[in-house]
Amino acid sequence: APRPLRFPAPLAAMLRPSPLLPVPGASAAAAPPGRAASMRMFHGDVFLGEADVFPIKPGPEGALPFPSNEIRISHLSPASERCPPLAILQTIAPFSVRCKLQAKPLPPHPSLHRLYLTCFNEYKSAVVVVGDEELHLVAMPSKVEKVPCFWCCSVRVGLYAASVGMLNLRCLAIVFDLDETLIVANTMRSFESRIEMLSRRMDIEDDPVRVAGMSAEIKRYIEDRELLKEFIDTDTVTDNGRIVGTQKEEVQPMPGVQERLVRPVIRLPERNAILTRINPEIRDTSVFVKLRPAWEDLRSYLTAKGRKRFEVYVCTMAERDYALEIWRLLDPEANLISLNNLSDRVVCVKAGSKKSLQHVFRDGGCHPKMAMVIDDRLQVWDEKDQHRVHVVPAYAPYYAPQAEMANAVPVLCVARNVACNVRGGFFRLV
Repeated sequence: APRPLRFPAPLAAMLRPSPLLPVPGASAAAAPPGRAASMRMFHGDVFLGEADVFPIKPGPEGALPFPSNEIRISHLSPASERCPPLAILQTIAPFSVRCKLQAKPLPPHPSLHRLYLTCFNEYKSAVVVVGDEELHLVAMPSKVEKVPCFWCCSVRVGLYAASVGMLNLRCLAIVFDLDETLIVANTMRSFESRIEMLSRRMDIEDDPVRVAGMSAEIKRYIEDRELLKEFIDTDTVTDNGRIVGTQKEEVQPMPGVQERLVRPVIRLPERNAILTRINPEIRDTSVFVKLRPAWEDLRSYLTAKGRKRFEVYVCTMAERDYALEIWRLLDPEANLISLNNLSDRVVCVKAGSKKSLQHVFRDGGCHPKMAMVIDDRLQVWDEKDQHRVHVVPAYAPYYAPQAEMANAVPVLCVARNVACNVRGGFFRLV
């Protein structure tokens, strides 16, 4: 199971003394290597006061990150309800302390004191935005009486606010693969290819048990292939003597997409199957999709009682239009991924490339340490992410149609239980 996020206990302990009284042994304001620089501090256009800024490293490596030799705070971060800001920053961006600030004791600057106390008491940080980087000024216990001091940590824009938001809501991220994890899909071409491959294997197989197994598998492929062919030719299927016609399902456009798209779809709940057409104008893009049993149980858990337990992402090696349609079938009401987020959260990786959480969260919406993955293959993931992957058996409804229900707990219910345990363990620690 994915490893839970662990916050360094000493950091949490440091942040609750009275902020403006001397703290024995605290080094928040101690001058680190490098010569201090005096800078003016602003909140927007409001002058707050002056501070001495001490670089962490000597020489060129210790160059101060503030442009124009001034510190201009753009906003305060969201308040953290669970963890001290420094603990969060040291976790999502280790070794990110760039410099330390100590307010000049004279003349007194009441505005700077108020900012310091607000940050300290409300678990907020003061944010300076520099390009695609955020510099978070974290209020620290002062070594000098009545002199505010801060540590300055660097993190990618948006990542801290996203992490705080998820922690406050007791929410993690979960990343799903699609094919053979949640569904199995076939086109006419893939059906024919699989039938041909199995037929060749049968011709050279001597074991009658294996021959019987392959024969039954071919029969299941042929049955679904005929349904797909009928759908392609007539927009209907004959299921157990009953003719089922298509429903025209409108695909809700994503932001910035004006084109209205209506797909012909046939849902066969008794078969746990759906027939759809990726490009409604091209019948050869028709697909027969089998949904993995217990998907509804897993989906319901993720958003039970209207409370989101996980932020949901998809990472697949499939083509994008196909991936978006498969996800629409799995999440038709867009409860797991909203239409506004769909474009960013369905991530398609080129075949042969490695999947990575860094790529999935490239927009800064989450940190990999707050995520887990459900996939049927481990090796497709970057090595540093593999310990966060819960590997499920590949879904094989044609080869072993009873395998999903043979166990007392279906595969996706096991995945649900793993997700529940990961989330519970994570928030027991924080």
